[in-house]
Amino acid sequence: MTTQARKQKGGQARTEHRFHNPQGAEVKTRDEAFAAPMAEVSAEALSTECKLTLHAGAVTFVLEVKYNPNTYPHVVTGGQITSGICGAPWDITGGTLGETMRLDAKRAGQGSCANTITIVGEYQNPPAYRGTYGFDGATSSFKHTTRYEC
Repeated sequence: MTTQARKQKGGQARTEHRFHNPQGAEVKTRDEAFAAPMAEVSAEALSTECKLTLHAGAVTFVLEVKYNPNTYPHVVTGGQITSGICGAPWDITGGTLGETMRLDAKRAGQGSCANTITIVGEYQNPPAYRGTYGFDGATSSFKHTTRYEC
């Protein structure tokens, strides 16, 4: 990252560049600013969160999805379905977010519900996914619209 400062010298304006690395420390050159050793990158830098709300008639699921923003389609790395579904919470075990969505989750809570859920959909505007979901291997049992809340 660079910042610019204008200095006046003898009636002439000149631009001075200042460089900062991803941690915010000032460095001397542009190459130093953009050269970030991977050892210094934390796991948090490879993951971000978004909230999704799945609506299927009178049923609403609240989803907290973790994904890698450095990929596209975004690779889902975890998260939870926290409410709205029998046996909540459910652990999100994988999937993708992009032009299409696929979320796979397994039941972590108590109850006699299904053991897994798969949610699929296609992106639409305003930001949402329209598709279907199903339990224990099925993907098309119920229709949904899932609103993107990030």
